[in-house]
Amino acid sequence: MACSDANPPEVLRRAFEPSGDFEPLPEPVFGDWLSIRPEPGQTFEQFVRSKPNRPDNRRDTLYLQPLGEFPPGDSPSLIRLKELAEAFFAMDVRVRPTLDLSEVPVAARQNPGTGQRQLRTGDVIGFLQKRLPKDAFAMLGVTMEDLYPGPEWNFVFGQASLRGRVGIYSFARYDPQFYGEPRTGDWRKLMMKRSCKVLAHETVHMFGIPHCTAFRCLINGSNSLEEADSRPLHLCPVDLRKLHRSIGFDVVERYRRLLEFSESEGFDDEARWLRRRIDHITGTGQGLLR
Repeated sequence: MACSDANPPEVLRRAFEPSGDFEPLPEPVFGDWLSIRPEPGQTFEQFVRSKPNRPDNRRDTLYLQPLGEFPPGDSPSLIRLKELAEAFFAMDVRVRPTLDLSEVPVAARQNPGTGQRQLRTGDVIGFLQKRLPKDAFAMLGVTMEDLYPGPEWNFVFGQASLRGRVGIYSFARYDPQFYGEPRTGDWRKLMMKRSCKVLAHETVHMFGIPHCTAFRCLINGSNSLEEADSRPLHLCPVDLRKLHRSIGFDVVERYRRLLEFSESEGFDDEARWLRRRIDHITGTGQGLLR
């Protein structure tokens, strides 16, 4: 859906205005991401001036690269993560054959707090960059191994190279058993939702979009699992506009596909929000018909 940034059609104007559907990001409290790592944020105009990577006729596919084991029943479904990525980015997404970690030259350590093995993210990112397919806009490494970026960090959920078009994401900490806690009845749904968030969050960064500091948004920074859980699965209107400029998707159709996915996974809060947002953008109540 090509358009002028200065004079968008009505449906895009509605999509890029908050209209009460987006909560401003509150002032950080001690321990929050922004209290430890203050970030300035990025306006739409700053994003355009940064000349970020964009898909084109040669590089138009997102790849998922599993690393290590994904035990059935104990890990999120790669097929469902593929479907989420296809809906979120409106791009072709392909899952590559799983790589054994013995094939990946990566430094590892034992986390002093959990005793769990961790892989160093920079090594994995460097490895993936050398294996980037020619038609790839980006390749997303996914693993059930815990991650750390350097000795001064305890862990990270994921890390991406904005210019290198590769990233690595771990789902290890989304299982209560990682912390020695019992699994509740809805642990699989919670693990899937958390996995969807980190996958989409880190992939958004590859489009040259940094952490959001204006609204509660999928790409808010997070310093803990609790802070990550507080993020929605959708983008604020500013970051949606940035992603739309890069990809050019149909905004309403994208929201409808995300609504279908959220309903099928039982993400009830997200589904209600998506219905309300579709209703606002279309002005016809179409989001309430499902």
